[in-house]
Amino acid sequence: MHAVVSPSVSVIITAHDAVATIADAVRTALAEAETAEVIVVDDASGDDTAAAAETAGRGDARLTVIRCAVNIGPAAARNRALEMATGDFVAVLDADDFILPGRFTRLLAIPDADMMADNILFVAERAGPGDLPPAPPVSPRMIDIDLAGFVRANHSPRGTSRQELGFLKPVMRRAFLQDQGLRYDETMRLGEDYDLYVRMLQQGARFRVSTEVGYAARWRADSLSSRHQTADLQALHTAALAHLAVDGMDDTARAALAALAGELRQRFLLRDFLDRRAEAGRAGALLSACRYPMTLAPIVRGILADKLSARRPPPASRIGRLLIE
Repeated sequence: MHAVVSPSVSVIITAHDAVATIADAVRTALAEAETAEVIVVDDASGDDTAAAAETAGRGDARLTVIRCAVNIGPAAARNRALEMATGDFVAVLDADDFILPGRFTRLLAIPDADMMADNILFVAERAGPGDLPPAPPVSPRMIDIDLAGFVRANHSPRGTSRQELGFLKPVMRRAFLQDQGLRYDETMRLGEDYDLYVRMLQQGARFRVSTEVGYAARWRADSLSSRHQTADLQALHTAALAHLAVDGMDDTARAALAALAGELRQRFLLRDFLDRRAEAGRAGALLSACRYPMTLAPIVRGILADKLSARRPPPASRIGRLLIE
């Protein structure tokens, strides 16, 4: 009689100057029974991130820490870890987040899925695994996410709010990534998770999400994703156009992708205009924009939207809230 072998998970953590939080990420990942390995890629930190990760591992042979001599960005760092991964599944864990007990047991029990994710609890920057806010009640249920639904949840037309399902941290079937030749786009430093998830869905991945909580994300209003550069937005818009160029999608998915690509184009053109205004002044930037009349409308819309948003009160803190309510 053969023993049943449980699926294994390779946990990937990329980190840059994360000495204050990396220990919680490493310890909670190693505490999961299904964790085959934890691969930490220290992306040229200027602090003791790598040493803190090794100390947190307490000699556990499942922990590997890689040090990058130069900063290569989260996408490239994750690809480096993916090349080393051996588990049946891959789970990406941000260096300032941590896993709640039993997460992998619950996710690996979800049937018929290539991507399995769960709800996220937002916690304070200084919170740790033993200092969590009470999670709001939520009805346990399973949500099947298709391509159109996922894209729409990351699109925010004027006057609406988005669900931001791109924040989800699915456990991904490694064989699916290998069979489809999928990796993170190393040109991207913004939205690289969203891009990979879209390409997985376009290749037929089955994405299922549980409303139960298994992931804790430290909430910072000034997170890296809120400090994007013009080149980051351009790369994200380029990825959105590439998504649109894929054949075989239905009209609903194509319309959702087109709407998001339009929003990203507006954001990029506005950011580019503001850069040129900083360099050449208002008159010089307007003169440059007038050379390309098709860009004027998105720029004007973006400026008006920014002025309107500046008059609104700042968004409420997410601490103690769930991603899916």
